[in-house]
Amino acid sequence: MAHPPTLVVGVHLVLLDAGRVLLGRRRNTSFADGLWHLPAGHMEPGESVTAAMAREAAEELAITVAEDHLGLVHTLHHFDAEDGRDRLQLFFRPARFDGHVVNREPDKCEQLFWWPLDRLPEDTVPYTAHTLAEIGRGNTLSVLGWAA
Repeated sequence: MAHPPTLVVGVHLVLLDAGRVLLGRRRNTSFADGLWHLPAGHMEPGESVTAAMAREAAEELAITVAEDHLGLVHTLHHFDAEDGRDRLQLFFRPARFDGHVVNREPDKCEQLFWWPLDRLPEDTVPYTAHTLAEIGRGNTLSVLGWAA
């Protein structure tokens, strides 16, 4: 009897301002060093997806996001060929947040920058670029990395 799949669940914060999106250049991590990526993290045991997103926003950006102010704007079922795991990536946009965006993890994030949505840097994490394009088209669900 096959066991149900075990998914890694990632949470990503989509902060938009005047057609620009906040990305951070990753460094000293086990994933995508040197590439631009949304503020993101993984759920911890016993944590809801909205609690995880609110925690990551506070840890990475020093902003407070109420869980009920988070709107799910995209779900990506992503197969990661590098480690052979499938991941459920959830992308949230806050209706509002308190505080000012600050890079609270300079050891993991070289810099933060607001990029125009229609001109993302070439060195953006591929699934991030994919998802932001899907969000721009109004799509709320996509899959990536699976054999056709």
